Order: sequence, then structure tokens, then C-alpha cells
Amino acid sequence: MPGKTDLNDLLAEMKPELHWDTYVFVTTTRDIQHVAIRPKMQFRETEGTTLIMTRGEAEAHSFPYTYPSRMITLSVDSSLEAIGFMAAIASRLAELGISVNPVAAFHHDHIFVPEDRAEEALAALEQLAAG
Repeated sequence: MPGKTDLNDLLAEMKPELHWDTYVFVTTTRDIQHVAIRPKMQFRETEGTTLIMTRGEAEAHSFPYTYPSRMITLSVDSSLEAIGFMAAIASRLAELGISVNPVAAFHHDHIFVPEDRAEEALAALEQLAAG
């Protein structure tokens, strides 16, 4: 399994990167196979398909949405088997009253935080990385 697993290394080497797009969460039971969308994430649940996409794309395709947010990529080569990394991130932001919706991908972890708290979340993560 590639990637780092040591929590101290992960936190010290993390370089959080704030993305500029505003993302939203959508749930739909529509057949989206033939809809020209490019979600950042798609996950099928029993109740419907969850999509994370830009607000502009959701509005262009008339998807009702919630949770306008910004994505922060935790730029460190984290293993899917790493223990405690997301817990440390979520705990730090919870101390500030900032909600976190995490997505683990193969190479990196990404978090979605409220749009109006994104800069504050980024600063907190930079401080966490600095020790």
C-alpha cells in the first residue's frame, strides 16, 4: 500500500491547498448516466446518488443542493491505511466550530468546509502542520 502511515509525519508534511471553486452536495435518484456533468465525487447510496459538484454546475442542471463549501486538499502522500490523520484534522477544526466533510481518495485526503469559513480552516491546518 503506497503512502505514509505515521501520523506525526503526515501532519508535519501536510501542505493544505484551498481550491477556489464553491462545491455543493447533491442527492438525486435521476439517471445521470447521460447528463453532461463532471462531479468531483459520486457515491451511490440506497436512497440515491450523492454528487459533489460545483455550485455553477448544480444550478446549470437544476439540481437542488446543500452545503456550499470549499475543498481543501491535504497535500501529503497519505496511505488509505493511515490511522488518526482525519481524526486529527476534524478535531482541530471542531475546536473552532468548523464542520468537515472528508473524502479519502487514493493519493490524498480532501475536506469540504463551509464556504465562509474556508480561509480560517486553511489557517488552522497550516498551524497544525507547523506543529
